Amino acid sequence: MQGILYYSSTGNSLFIAKKVQESLGGKVMFLPKYKGDGSEFDKIILVTPIHSFGLPKQVYEFLPKLDKTKELIIIQNYGGMIGGADYFAYQYALKLGLNIKSVYVIKMPENFTLTFTVPKFYMNGVLRKSGKRIEKIIDMIKQEKFIIPKKRKTKEKTYLKNKNNWNLIAKRFKTNEKCVKCQKCVQICPAGNIFLQDGQIVFGDKCEACLSCYHRCPNKAIEYKNKKKKFRYINPNIDEKDIGKDF
Repeated sequence: MQGILYYSSTGNSLFIAKKVQESLGGKVMFLPKYKGDGSEFDKIILVTPIHSFGLPKQVYEFLPKLDKTKELIIIQNYGGMIGGADYFAYQYALKLGLNIKSVYVIKMPENFTLTFTVPKFYMNGVLRKSGKRIEKIIDMIKQEKFIIPKKRKTKEKTYLKNKNNWNLIAKRFKTNEKCVKCQKCVQICPAGNIFLQDGQIVFGDKCEACLSCYHRCPNKAIEYKNKKKKFRYINPNIDEKDIGKDF
C-alpha cells in the first residue's frame, strides 16, 4: 500500500491527495500528525503547498526522517510563483539520500492573501482547471512518466531566510470583537502556536505561516496588521472539517 502524506491549511493539498487516492489507492494521512518514517508503505506520495519558494517548515523537517528505501514522489501546488521550488525540493531530497523519483507542480488558488485579494473570477478559473491538471499528473504517475526538475535559478536563499522568520507573522495577528473564544484556531494550528490564556486568544512564537487560523476562523475574527479584510479561502471541493484528518 502507498502512503499519501499531505500538508494542507485550506484544503488545496487535501483535494489533490484525495483525487490521487481515488485513482491510485493508498492511505491519506495528515503529515503534521504522522509520527512514522514511511517504512510501512510501499511508496510515498507527498502532497504539499509551496511556501515562499520552498517547502512548509514541517515538510522540510520531516523529509530527513523518511525511510530512504521507499520510492518518493512529490506533488507541489502553488498559487503565485514557483520560484524554483520544485528544483529545490528535488535537490534537497537527493541531498538527504532519499529515493526521489519525481516532482510535479500544479497551480491552485492562492491562499496567502494577507495583504491583497485575488479576484473571484480568477480563483474560479483556477479551480475549474485544477481537476484536469490533477488528472494529468495522476496519468503520468500511472505511466511512470517522472519529471526531474531542470536546473534553474532558485530563490533558495529567500526561502531559507523567510522560513526562519515565519514566526514573526504571528506577532501581527490579533482577534477582534467577533471572536467568541470557540478555540477552533487553537485546535487546528499544526504548529501548536495558538492558545487561550486569561480568557484571550494568544499567538505564540512558533508560527509557520500556513494561515489555517486566518482562513478557517468561523467568524473571520482574526486580523492581520489590524486590517479587517473580508476575503477568506477554503477549497470548495472539500469539507473544511476534513482538513487535518486521515482517510
